[in-house]
Amino acid sequence: MNPNEQKLVYPLGEDMPEPGRAMGVADGVYWIRMPLPFALDHINLWLLRDEIDGRQGWTVVDCGIDRDEVRARWEGVFEHVLDGLPILRVIVTHMHPDHVGLAHWLCERWQVPLWMTMTDYVIARLWAGQRRADAEGGGPAGESAARHFARHGLLDPEAQRQIRERHDYYGDMVPAMPRSFHRLHHGLALNIGGREWRVIVGYGHAPEHASLSCPALGVLISGDMVLPRISTNISVFDLEPEGNPLPMYLDSLKAYDGLDLNTLVLPSHGRPFRGLHERVAQQHTHHAERLDEVLAACGQPASATDILPVLFRRKLDLHQLTFAMGEAIAHLHALYFEGKLRRSVDAQGVYRFQRI
Repeated sequence: MNPNEQKLVYPLGEDMPEPGRAMGVADGVYWIRMPLPFALDHINLWLLRDEIDGRQGWTVVDCGIDRDEVRARWEGVFEHVLDGLPILRVIVTHMHPDHVGLAHWLCERWQVPLWMTMTDYVIARLWAGQRRADAEGGGPAGESAARHFARHGLLDPEAQRQIRERHDYYGDMVPAMPRSFHRLHHGLALNIGGREWRVIVGYGHAPEHASLSCPALGVLISGDMVLPRISTNISVFDLEPEGNPLPMYLDSLKAYDGLDLNTLVLPSHGRPFRGLHERVAQQHTHHAERLDEVLAACGQPASATDILPVLFRRKLDLHQLTFAMGEAIAHLHALYFEGKLRRSVDAQGVYRFQRI
């Protein structure tokens, strides 16, 4: 067990919902899990009892990727969990495929609206179904991503080939998006099941990530902003190659300061836990330590590829490699824009960073 985990409390223990079933975690709040084809092999989704315009039903929070297996598990939920009541709306915390992939299917099937932040909806709408080999701005895969990572030292021909060939990475898991949406924004109060749920917008992991807090229940649906076992991925990808997301992410965590110490956190990955403020403090400590290590490693000019072994001491598959590259660039950029590193371009066109 990670030593930090010992400081968190898992009130459900090792229990988790079976495929196609749900587990109650608070009054009117239910946990379901869907599979992912990655090392991180699951996503947690949430069902909230709701009433809209006099109609009893459910609000869905996050959707899973578009795969036959995930649709089949949703069918199990529809049959065994909903008590014969309809889905009334779909809320998506952010635009990553595991969260938004099946939004189009759920919204069309139940003829209900999608709720999302503006920025994440627009990017998901832009990328949905995109499978062109020359697709620009497609996240961690495709021609533009390969060029972006090459600028940061990832010159290995095989890695470059594989990244280019994954040009359909996003569009395959998010084949379509609803044509319209209802906008979430920071501070918005949603009435869900007669209780107020407040939107907390965060940055750094996604362009405009929405968490949902219900003080009356003492519950926070944290999405990917706060996870119990792994640190939230903070990456610089080709869409915003000069981005500086790490300070934005750490600053966003301040929005949780006012939540109750006993808040039950419902994360997108891992088990529900208590210890929100402890976990936020751990994230600050974690990134401060990683920044110190990166700074120390830049005594001589170093690329993001050179920094990978500093940040990641395990073997990485291709999926993990692309996110690790994004994370390495994010840490270098945080130090560069703070004025602790200088940047130069070598004869191969690779960015190299050196301690000032």
